[in-house]
Amino acid sequence: MTIGPSHDRRLRPATAAAATLLAGAFYGWARLRHGKPIHTRGSVHTARLIRHGLTAAELPAWFTRPGEVYGVARLSRGLSVPRPLPDVLGLALRFPGPAGSPSDLLLSTTGLAPFARHLMLPRRDPARVPYTTLTPYRSEHGSVLFAALPAPAAHRAGAGGPLLRFTLASATPMSAWQPFGSVELTPPPAGLVDPPVAFDPVLHPLPGLWLPQPVARIRAASYRAARRGRAGRLDELEAVPAGSPDEA
Repeated sequence: MTIGPSHDRRLRPATAAAATLLAGAFYGWARLRHGKPIHTRGSVHTARLIRHGLTAAELPAWFTRPGEVYGVARLSRGLSVPRPLPDVLGLALRFPGPAGSPSDLLLSTTGLAPFARHLMLPRRDPARVPYTTLTPYRSEHGSVLFAALPAPAAHRAGAGGPLLRFTLASATPMSAWQPFGSVELTPPPAGLVDPPVAFDPVLHPLPGLWLPQPVARIRAASYRAARRGRAGRLDELEAVPAGSPDEA
């Protein structure tokens, strides 16, 4: 649906109020925790993203062109609820885009049906549950959501131990999921538990995609406030491990 000028004017005060409220909460919570306000603890992995070259009308060309690229992934628990209790789990991916700049994709545990894609659901096992982007991205062809679905061989052994594997899929808000690639997560190096990496999908957009303006404004304010609250460093926003170069 296209938002007309009068509708957009009505949205702006509400968006500004929500951004201010959440930014204050994220700043205060980060100060209290002396760290990230949410997804405080996690594990960082090297990620291998493979695009199979499948056609999806809602996706920009970068996603539908065959290719392989290495990046970084972080698995985390949203509220840091102690195990074995369930928590809203997160999967954050960072990979170099076509120009080499970082692109961030943040996903949380949700349902997969059209109306359940926007509901965060507590889960236990990060390797055996689906993740989605919660809110749609925009492209020249419409709205698109992303999902990471646990692959059947989720615990296949790799060179350094168990290898986590997810199928990457896209969908419009009401359509079925269509796989377009996969991502493999290798175990963290010995002694490297959770190095400081800060993900920001507003500063690091996906190739050919952007967040709707109200969502981008609210998330940008929250991420900035969280970094200020925990005295985060700017280099955390640029951390991408060296890997195979992707095609332009």
